[in-house]
Order: sequence, then structure tokens, then C-alpha cells
Amino acid sequence: MEKKGKLRLFGKLRAALRITSTAYEWNLFARHVDLHPAYLVLTLLCFFFRHTLKTDFLLLSVRLQKLKEAFHEKYGQMPVFYACAPGRVNLIGEHIDYCGYAVLPMAIEQNILAAVSVSDSKTIQLANTDPKYKNFTVSVDGISIDRENPQWHYYFLCGVRGIQEHLSLSSLAGMCCVVDGTIPASSGLSSSSALVCCAGLVTMEANQKSLSKVTLAETCAKCERYIGTEGGGMDQSISFLAEEGTAKLIEFNPLRATDVRLPDGTIFWNSIFMVKYRNQMLAKARGLDWSRLLKLGDVQKELQVSLEQMLELVEEALHPEPYSRDEICKTLGISAEQLCGNILSANTQHATDFKLYQRARHVYGEAARVLQFKAACDSSPANAVAQLGDLMNRSHASCRDLYECSCPELDQLVDICLQAGAVGSRLTGAGWGGCTVSMVPRERIDSFLQTVREHYYVPDARRSALEKQSLFVTRPGGGAAIFIEE
Repeated sequence: MEKKGKLRLFGKLRAALRITSTAYEWNLFARHVDLHPAYLVLTLLCFFFRHTLKTDFLLLSVRLQKLKEAFHEKYGQMPVFYACAPGRVNLIGEHIDYCGYAVLPMAIEQNILAAVSVSDSKTIQLANTDPKYKNFTVSVDGISIDRENPQWHYYFLCGVRGIQEHLSLSSLAGMCCVVDGTIPASSGLSSSSALVCCAGLVTMEANQKSLSKVTLAETCAKCERYIGTEGGGMDQSISFLAEEGTAKLIEFNPLRATDVRLPDGTIFWNSIFMVKYRNQMLAKARGLDWSRLLKLGDVQKELQVSLEQMLELVEEALHPEPYSRDEICKTLGISAEQLCGNILSANTQHATDFKLYQRARHVYGEAARVLQFKAACDSSPANAVAQLGDLMNRSHASCRDLYECSCPELDQLVDICLQAGAVGSRLTGAGWGGCTVSMVPRERIDSFLQTVREHYYVPDARRSALEKQSLFVTRPGGGAAIFIEE
């Protein structure tokens, strides 16, 4: 007999889930093909190829059924609910969210999915469908996170602990969980943040609580720092605030998301393969109280000037040559001990040279490009695609030359993509490896893919062996969700 289920989405209701004993079938209320004309084509060095919306539903059905079976095999019972949180690709706006500036990501369809049952065992039992991730059990009263040993289960426990602390829960419900992920690890697509978000959602539901998606995003951004990740909140925000068919302009303080419709006829292709003293130097140059201005965005707000004017200030106040420790201390009027104790981050304690001019130019320039990207999408001029492509190209040049977060492999792939017909191409994610994202006119996609295969995969045996796992098509995906089986 068919069991009925319901789908609770943190956002607009987009779909209904019918759960049966043998399969899971999705039914869309609206369009059944092409939720949006702009697709994201991803090349990931560790996943699969997707073609159509119908194929997506079939793959999801099979995946959910396998997860249910894995849960039953592991725990001898059926899950009572499922939670999922998507990964993301950042179209533009690299390394500026933690400086206080807006970014422009979209969720992807690849996600972290957890099957869960609730118990009175006073333990949290975690298993993963990927055998390389070991099972883990911990008492609900003994949760600790080892940031020096970042195993997969510690990311899950970040989400658990974050919700517990936010809700001031004196005791947590026991849980049995099996986790399945389709976001390639270390790919620049935010698999770890999606795991934290999924765990936060699981913990909220298991303890019969309710939080807004904004609160969930802010809580998960904060609690991921337990494992040592110092992000700015973009990954968690898009994971919860995403909607199918649209990218989002994510702004902070306060957190809010605005739809950004991508232009028709373009395809986005991806391939996988913190310092704060710069703002204090700028603040000092303008006579501000630099000790309380922690972000480059704070300096702009204090001065009440435009991003273009901030770029002019960078040219006036900072020099392109690297700053020494002594020069920074002399300019700010502080001792070397104060520099280390109050200003330098943990990973820059031993640095001797600081490229303040380059980093500040990147942040203000990239923040301006994000707003220009959204404006081009909103106004849809005849040359919108060319404008967006140019912004992406300038973003990559800035990441490469000013922020220095690219690497030879990413630069090579960007060059190949541009030669293959992309109008714009850039790294995405944290950089230093990971992904590129390229804008390709729809009519060029076949020749584009063929050229990239021939010039990037075929010459390298390792890449060639992974090529079939490296290409798939996706749309801007929906945000985090809970599926309750009744």
C-alpha cells in the first residue's frame, strides 16, 4: 500500500513528494522542463553526467530508495524523515563575503542528503553511504569537535552543536543517521558547509523545533567555525535561501537574498580540478578609529563613499610594494606584540610581507563587479552576455593577480575555456584548486565541450580517466528541505 508523504520546503512550495514502498516520485506543480533557460554545466573531477529534468528525477528516486535501504540495513528500522542541503557555485564575488560585501551564488542540484530516525538512546549514530567515511557514535552529552583532525563527522557535529546552543537545549534527542552526498569533496562547491547545514536541519527537526531559514543560515555559518573554517556566510546562506531557477544576490548585515535571473541562451560550465590589517591601514589614512573597523566594508560605511571612491583611496593611501611588519606597526602606532595579538590572524602570525594594496583593490573591485553583474541581469541589455562575460574575466584576473588565489591548473583551464568559445571564465570557490565557471552561448556548447575535452582531458591520462565522471548539467537548484514520511 502506498504511503503518503509531505514535503516541507524552507521557501516557496515547489514540488510534492509521493513516497512509496518501492520508489520515490517527484511531481512538479508547474513546469516539467526547463525551470530556467540558463543552465549550469559543471565539470567535476569526481561525479556523473546529467542530461534532462526527467533524468534528474529518476536519479533522485533511485538515490532516495538506496538511502532508505542503506538505513534499514544499518539500523534495522526505517527513517522517519530526510533532510537535504545543496552545494553552491559562486558566479561572481570571490573572497568578499567576510569583508562585508554582497556575493552572487546559486545553489546546485547536488546536495547532502540524510535519512534520520529519532531515539531515546542518548546517542548520535552517524553512517555514510561512502565507505571511506567511517561510522561514528557519540553521546549527546559528550559532543566535542577536534578542529585539528577535521573528519567528516565533526562537520556534522558542528551543525548539531550550533542548533543546540542557539536553542539553549539542555538535552538533545538521540538520532540514527545515514548521510549520502553528491557534492564532490574539496571541489570548491561547498560540500562541507552543506553537511553542516544538513546537520543543523536534522537537529532542529529531531528535537521538534522550528527556525526561520535566515536564522538557520546565520547559525550554521557561525557554528562551522568550530571546525576552524572562517567563512563569511555565503555558503550557508545560499544553501538555505536558494530557490529553483534563479541565482541570488546575497547581502549581509542584515542577511537578505534577492533573485537574479540569468540571461537566456547562456550555459555555465564548471570544472573541478584572511587578513584584516589592510582595512585598518586605510582607516588610519583617513583619520578614522581603525581599532574598531574590522572589515574593508566597515571603512566604506564609515566614510560613506562609493566603491569607486574606495578604489581611488586605495591608490592614494596604499603602495603596491609589500608592507613589512615594521612599516605596519609604525603607521598604526603599535608594537610588534600588539600587531601579533590584536591584528594578525592565526595563519599569518609568521608572515613577513603583506600585500595590502593588492588585497584591498581586489575586494573593492570585486564588490563593484557583483553589483554590475546583477545590474546587467536585471536590465537585460542587448549585450548582457558580453557584459557578464567581461565581468567574469576581470574577476578571474583579479583573483589571479591581486588576491593570488588561483593556481596554474585553474589558469590553464580558464584559458582553454575562453579559446573554446566561452565569453567569460573564472575560478569559483575558495581557489587554490577546485572549480572554474564559464559562460557559454547555448549554440556553442557542443563545440565548447569537444574542445575542452581535447585540450584539457585527452593530453593527461589522469584527467582522461575521470572525464566521463566530470561532466553534468544542472540548473539553479532549490534550498534546504525536510521530507517527512508519514
